[in-house]
Amino acid sequence: MAAIQEPEAEFTAYPPDDWATTTLPAFDAAWAAARQGDAAAADFDLRIRRAFFGQGRNIGRREVLTALAEEAGLDLPRFERDCGSPEARRAVEQEAKIGREQFQVRGTPTLMLADGTRLQWSMAHPKIRDRKIVAMSPLPCWGTGCDEATRDLFRRAGAHGRVSRRT
Repeated sequence: MAAIQEPEAEFTAYPPDDWATTTLPAFDAAWAAARQGDAAAADFDLRIRRAFFGQGRNIGRREVLTALAEEAGLDLPRFERDCGSPEARRAVEQEAKIGREQFQVRGTPTLMLADGTRLQWSMAHPKIRDRKIVAMSPLPCWGTGCDEATRDLFRRAGAHGRVSRRT
């Protein structure tokens, strides 16, 4: 959707037979990466988002997540062990429950301050009928036109301390 409205952006389309039908394995993998430290978690999280939103990589596939972990320089045996553990899924499900029940998170990305204040990101929204996109709202801004809004978002987050990432 963004590629249609932002033709200069670099997006790779998904192959028709390789769309991620679930992102739960990516959340398990992010949890496993976080066990290797905050810097590893932040780097891996960004790699997952780039892979999914920009590179057309299926983050529901274990081999894609392992490749991302390798690219991030994670300890692969530890990553594999932690990612495949039942503890990973329990932690992901618990965080999702907190996000839904306490913060009313309904999707990703949801940006909010530690106090629960939501930070609104400029997004285009699809109109869907019979599981097909039939129309798109225009992006509120694009390219350098979004720079000031993005800076303001980060200024607000910085003024309140650490931004909490939830599901």
